[in-house]
This record gives sequence, C-alpha cells and structure tokens, in this order.
Amino acid sequence: MTYSQFVAAVKKELECKLEKNTKIDVHIALKNNNTERRGLAFVEEGINISPTIYLEEIYKEFQEGKKLDEIVQDILEVYGSTRVSQKWEIESLNDFAKTRKKILCKLINQEKNKEFLEDTPYISFLDLAIVCYVLIELKENGIVTMPVKFSQLEMWGIEETELFQVAKENVQKQFPAELRQMKEVIAEMLGIDMPQDDEEVMYVLSNDIRSFGAICIIYDGILELIGEELKENYYIIPSSIHEMIIVPESKAPKKEEIEEMVKEINETQVENEEVLSNNVYFYNIQEKRMS
Repeated sequence: MTYSQFVAAVKKELECKLEKNTKIDVHIALKNNNTERRGLAFVEEGINISPTIYLEEIYKEFQEGKKLDEIVQDILEVYGSTRVSQKWEIESLNDFAKTRKKILCKLINQEKNKEFLEDTPYISFLDLAIVCYVLIELKENGIVTMPVKFSQLEMWGIEETELFQVAKENVQKQFPAELRQMKEVIAEMLGIDMPQDDEEVMYVLSNDIRSFGAICIIYDGILELIGEELKENYYIIPSSIHEMIIVPESKAPKKEEIEEMVKEINETQVENEEVLSNNVYFYNIQEKRMS
C-alpha cells in the first residue's frame, strides 16, 4: 500500500466511526523548514479550529506491521485529546488589546525558512530568526498556534519593535527557562532513577513545557546566569527548535567534532521540521557574548 492509499484507507475507516457532524479532509501543510506534511483535518460543525493529525510517522508503523484498525483507534484517541471543544472567537484576533497577552516568540532557521519569512516580521539572530506567534490554545499534548504576519501588524496598528517587545516579555513570563542535567532528562524519559555517580558534562536548556524552548537563549540574563553556574565558557548546541544543549568548554570535544555530531543527529534523529541549525554556538563569559 502506497502512502496515498494508506491516507485514503485511514480516512475511510475514520469516517465510519466519527459522528455525522464531523468530517475529515486531507490537508497538506507547509511546516517549519519548508517541510511538506500530509495529514487528516477533523472539521467539526460549529467549531472553527480543525486539529490535523499528520500520518508520516504512523505510516511507518503500518509498514512495520501495525494493523490498520489499531492505527485508526490510536488516531481517534489522539483526536479526542486534541479537539477544541468550543468555537474560537476569531474576531478577537483583530483586536491587539485582546490578543496582546497571547503573542509569543520562537527561534527558527533563517536559511531554511526564506519563503516563510518573506511576509513575516522577524529579527535575525546569528543564523537564526526570531519570529512571533499567537498562542491559540495550550493543551497537555501540544500547543495550537498562529504565526504573526505583516498583515496582522497592519491590522493591529503597531510597529515591529512593539511586537517583539511584547512577545519577549510574554514568553519569558509564561514559559520560564529551565536548565537541567542531561542525565536527569534522560532518566525522566526512561522512567528510571537518575545516576548519581557520573559527573555531569551536558545540560539541557528549554522552557517548562518543552515546546519551542530554544528561544530561552534570548531570555534576559540567561546566558550570563549559565556562565556563573558553570564558571567557564561553554558551547550551545542546537538540539532542536525545542531545546539547546549546554556543554562546558573544558568538557567538550573539538568544535569540528561537535559540528559533525550535530549535523549527523539532525540528518538521522531529528524530524526535519524540528531542526534548528547545524551550527554550534559559543558563549564567552568574559565578553558576555554568544557567537
């Protein structure tokens, strides 16, 4: 079964199990890093936000032997946990005063998102771009967002300077930064006790919801605080758009080796739309400068 046939088969099975007031559309979206994703959008009568479940990873499970009815049941469970229960007041997006507290920012790769950035306000940050979005809904298993375009700025009657000032203030307040030991993060993921005997050489910097957490490197004073904690210069490794890895200079391999490692991991372990950069950054505690 080809991927297109798989999508059609899943759509047909789901339509037999959903209420009549919900229909399913095949949705193709251009995501971060110019990545095209194909999924199923659940359009519910009276609700103007349609959750979309992308099927590329699920198709891999099917190819590995997972049965179609099991996949359909899994999708129904995901839909049940992601569906929006009430209509979103779209009109409120036209009012900057009502939307102001929902405006946040994140980091994306500048080169990989040239087309997206053509009609999007952004601030260059090394090889990255700081862009803004409106937080539509925060759920336990993810967030629903809308990118801020130049058209929104015109409608709101504000300048880019105010937009980014508001977004930075909000993201720092609503999603505080967390610096955790790598072994602690791994132990939590695996559900095991954290090893106590090994000396820590890597740390994970993200926010408290682990979503778009790479932006934490622009938080006021965060790089200086990390330097004070480590008491030395350090490397900042872009793990993904969701987190950065911090490695003290004295514990790190050569920069060329780190770059090679980042490139390989991005190509083999990180979803394309979540890749942030193949570059490695360095923070000098004397100069208080990231490069």
